[in-house]
Amino acid sequence: MIRVLIVDDHEVVRQGLRFVLDQEDGIEVAGEFADGARALAALPALRPDVMLLDMVMPGMDGLEVLRRLPGLREPVAVIALTSFMEDERVVEAVRLGALSYLSKTTDVDRVVEAVRRAAAGQGLLEPGVAALLAERVRGGGRRDPLASLTPREREVLVELARGRSNGEIARTLSLSRETVKTHVSSILAKLGLADRVQAAIFGLQQGLVPLDEALSETNGP
Repeated sequence: MIRVLIVDDHEVVRQGLRFVLDQEDGIEVAGEFADGARALAALPALRPDVMLLDMVMPGMDGLEVLRRLPGLREPVAVIALTSFMEDERVVEAVRLGALSYLSKTTDVDRVVEAVRRAAAGQGLLEPGVAALLAERVRGGGRRDPLASLTPREREVLVELARGRSNGEIARTLSLSRETVKTHVSSILAKLGLADRVQAAIFGLQQGLVPLDEALSETNGP
């Protein structure tokens, strides 16, 4: 059972997320809070696997929660939520280790998918958010390491930059899921990245997928 903690100062958002997650097999809402301080204090008792964390809240906001999590003994995977994709707080959330970065207007099925992936230690990239993150951090001075990738790994990286899951990549490139998983692991190792979300953002930074195309994926199937 995946235990989820919802942290958002808007009651309507919390109610909506709880309603959606309560309908899902294998997921239960462990609790909900309107501020970061109370959520942190409740972690030892609630022991959630995943935290849906609003980036902008009065008092202790999402970024401060992310900063304090490494000092706690209760490991929890974080999905950052934002009302505005251009919010610079999301860029900082990337650096602080949030696994996924979703707009509050994200389709409910994608939120559920993000929760399941987060529980497995995987991220889910919303293409529109990824494109704007890449735009904000573009030009950071990182040396281009694409020469270290094989042609197939480049193809996989392109699909990651489009926000595709392993299953979608497998279908697109006519590969097995295990082969895609192997390629993703190799890409992360070669590029020195922590997860597929960072790989997708890197792919956008390198121009493998035009920003307008990545943004259009947000409204895709």
